[in-house]
Amino acid sequence: MSLQQTLKDLLEASLTPSSTVILFGLAFCLLAPILLHFLYSTATPYTTLPSVLLLGPPGAGKTALTTLFERGPLDLPLAKTHTSQVPSAIELSINSDDPSSASYKTNLDEAGATAKKFLLVDTPGHPKLRASSLAHLNSAEPTIKSSLVSDGGAKSKIKAVVFMVDAAALADGDALPSTAEYLYDVLLTLQKRFHSRNGSRAPASMPVLVAANKLDLFTALPAALVKSNLEAELGRIRAARSKGLLDSGVGQDDLAAGEEGDWLGGDGSEKFSFAQMMEFDVDVDVIGGSVTGDGPGAEKWWKWIGERV
Repeated sequence: MSLQQTLKDLLEASLTPSSTVILFGLAFCLLAPILLHFLYSTATPYTTLPSVLLLGPPGAGKTALTTLFERGPLDLPLAKTHTSQVPSAIELSINSDDPSSASYKTNLDEAGATAKKFLLVDTPGHPKLRASSLAHLNSAEPTIKSSLVSDGGAKSKIKAVVFMVDAAALADGDALPSTAEYLYDVLLTLQKRFHSRNGSRAPASMPVLVAANKLDLFTALPAALVKSNLEAELGRIRAARSKGLLDSGVGQDDLAAGEEGDWLGGDGSEKFSFAQMMEFDVDVDVIGGSVTGDGPGAEKWWKWIGERV
């Protein structure tokens, strides 16, 4: 039998209706897409987006900032926001060619710029909901849990922390202690993370931006006063907590070393300053801005984030 005749017989058999041909065709149609998807997914590595964790007390403007950045070049008026009850993440893009001069209002497609994507994670500010937010910062390589990331379960590495405060409310003595208390816990968590490293390798540095919001209001404190007031209040909190530890038997040397209890900073000085956190690879910047109104806007915050993601 010639090759031509053999091929002819095979073609006729495949076109002749039979249970074998039908079953083979169905199996091919069902299995081929699954096989192709498996081969593609294993050959193409997935890059998890970095993230920025947005923290702060209620009413500081976290949700409003998230909405502002998300609308970006649309430049639409902000709708009235409400206090967040659960964390939420949005995907944003920044000009990776020149992050220092980038603007959240720039349409990167129209500008022909190279976009670098990241996640901005807005967290609830209520005291009863803060523990879950702080839990993201405990490990040597802080990540966002998979439930907040829409990429099929991968974890996103936290590259920076933005702690938003209401600069107008801080002028009132009632708001300063509660705001500083939350910031104290954030910085202390990052400090303990530094001490929990395995071996001699230190964890990656964690930059922190204290975003002094609502500078468009006449009663708002300027960024320099926000910084000094927070440092003074953090010092008072540190003194109060260390007194409690000393009463419980913890030695002064342990407190100064920053390895026990709630002592923030490691130089043992009486006054606290954000510069002391550099010892634990935590670089704190205080920058003023405003989400709404005719104030300085949010461009400086956006540029700060862009230089760190």
